Amino acid sequence: MPATSRKQFLRTLGATSAAGALLTACGRARDKKPAVRDAPKGMTSGGDVAILNFALTLEYVESDFYDAVVRSGVVKDRTVLELAKRFGETERLHVGALSFAVLGLGGKPAPRPKTTFDEVLAGGPRKVLDTAAMVENLGAAAYLGQAAQLRDKDLLARALSIHTVEARHAAALNSLAGKGFRGALPDGAFAKPLAMDAALKAVKPFIAKD
Repeated sequence: MPATSRKQFLRTLGATSAAGALLTACGRARDKKPAVRDAPKGMTSGGDVAILNFALTLEYVESDFYDAVVRSGVVKDRTVLELAKRFGETERLHVGALSFAVLGLGGKPAPRPKTTFDEVLAGGPRKVLDTAAMVENLGAAAYLGQAAQLRDKDLLARALSIHTVEARHAAALNSLAGKGFRGALPDGAFAKPLAMDAALKAVKPFIAKD
């Protein structure tokens, strides 16, 4: 990838160190083909590109979810609303970093699916909070689930840096949802990974049918 393109992207994201390291790693990544049976339309099949596009699809859903929550006005609690705004911003940064990373590998970023959260929003603030916690826990587990599939170790390190943020989001939301100590450590001492197929199935209700 040309140096000028890298610099332009880093300026776009505010020169975040995580994004910069992710792009550097992507220039050296090699392919390994995970199984993708329930992939959304447009997801590249096979290799690190497929894994990145899988993560990108989840980030699209998360980003759209927080945007929908903020726009809806359903949430009145200031703490929850502020978290939705802040978490939404981090998810948008993840989308940008992952999209450019796919391009750096010579792939095509997965298209942004049309999402729908009408049922969640209709359920009121409690449904919104529970769904936010579910989505973030799912995201953290999904990143962990692909850890062994990523071939390039520098790319793995950067992906896990996003996983860590997702896990922190999940812990904060679990606490707000009243899950107590069990919510802070839902899996105990060792986090449980989630397979790609299972993660895609879980977010499928949020993706509108064509």
